[in-house]
Amino acid sequence: MSAASPSLSIGQVARRTGLSEHTLRFYEREGLFLSPIRRSSLGRRVYGEDDVEWLTVCTILRASGMPLPVIRRYTDLVRQGTGTEGERLELLRDHQERVRAQVSQLDRCLDLIRFKIGVYEDHLGRQVATTADEREAG
Repeated sequence: MSAASPSLSIGQVARRTGLSEHTLRFYEREGLFLSPIRRSSLGRRVYGEDDVEWLTVCTILRASGMPLPVIRRYTDLVRQGTGTEGERLELLRDHQERVRAQVSQLDRCLDLIRFKIGVYEDHLGRQVATTADEREAG
């Protein structure tokens, strides 16, 4: 973190990332930050913009279904730096395939939902038309 980077409290980071303070502490315990979280003279956690940016990466990976141990491994590889790019690439490609499979499954779900919506819209449209015809005939 650069000296010019603003210091953010755990509450500020929680608001910016949408993660709870509890989750931020948990991620720290699990080793999901690239560098140790600094502490103020009062012992409070102090985050920087780079921490928020990394949390955004972790949050997206997590939201896409990447398990925490895999995120931890990815974090470890990034932390190790040069020489781990191949393993990082393999890890991300594997995850990309899992996400593609999830998207494909969700597309099939959407197809069914669209079909069922059409069935009900047709059914309700016929009911409305029948009711209108009955009123006109009555």
